[in-house]
Amino acid sequence: MAKRGKLQTTLEFALARTIISGLGVLPRPAAIALGLLFGRIAYMLPGGLNRTGQRNLQLALPEKSEAERRELLRGCFENLGRLLGEFSQLPHATPEALRKLIEYDQVGLAHVRAAEKTGRGIIFLTGHVGSWELLSFGWSALEYPISFLVRPIDNPRVEEVIEKIRTRFGNRAIDKKSAARQSLRVLREGGTLGILSDLNTHPHEGVFVPFFGRLACTTAGIATLALKTDAIVIPTCAVWDKQKSRYFFYADAPVELMRTGDHRQDVELNTARFAAAMERMIRLYPEQWLWIHKRWKTRPEGEADLYQ
Repeated sequence: MAKRGKLQTTLEFALARTIISGLGVLPRPAAIALGLLFGRIAYMLPGGLNRTGQRNLQLALPEKSEAERRELLRGCFENLGRLLGEFSQLPHATPEALRKLIEYDQVGLAHVRAAEKTGRGIIFLTGHVGSWELLSFGWSALEYPISFLVRPIDNPRVEEVIEKIRTRFGNRAIDKKSAARQSLRVLREGGTLGILSDLNTHPHEGVFVPFFGRLACTTAGIATLALKTDAIVIPTCAVWDKQKSRYFFYADAPVELMRTGDHRQDVELNTARFAAAMERMIRLYPEQWLWIHKRWKTRPEGEADLYQ
């Protein structure tokens, strides 16, 4: 991480606090509307994020027309804007208000309840689909607190503000850089751990597995944790349902762990199964995924850069 000057840290903090608090004082509909406006403006601006989104959609969904891919990318930016507006409301959100805002998939909830009865640790396998912030925040307010892995924001003052909101109802953030011991303890004690699993990973931290028909370097940590603790891995996300004007908590059936007796092979095999589960969720809600991230940036040795 590059060293940050005091002035840069202060200015970034002031900007973040102004945006969050400025949207936060508005009624929720107005905050969401303004967030959506920000997203639509960002979509229309030329730049690297837009180009990355277009390229990702070409790589992942070549069967779609150019017009369909543009619409999905527009949805991606709008989803980020909605997430910003929604996040600004969390400092004063009440469980009663959240209960009206979030609808739990009863089939998915049954998967979670069955896992809870085993007494084993649970991993919420999720990604940047829908409102990932509301997924963990809402669960802590309406069900029980969980732990989740995060990469701290480079600006410590901004990180402090964000973490205070995320942990308001008892959630616990675990720094990804030193997560192994704490994560193992959470799962071995029968706790629940949320992990975002859909970002590009460096080769020393991941393995190459298929994702939308292309090899993608994917974190091996989730499979390692699950194999060591026999945790139950449940794919989850919280997506916006436009027709109902509510968020829908989706949970798939647990991903069965495969064990061959070869640890390295087991990690790769289960990582591939987790990536496939993540892909299924994204295909269900493609307009709500983070297409502007360079998911296929890390390539196997000898392969060309897909983003040049």
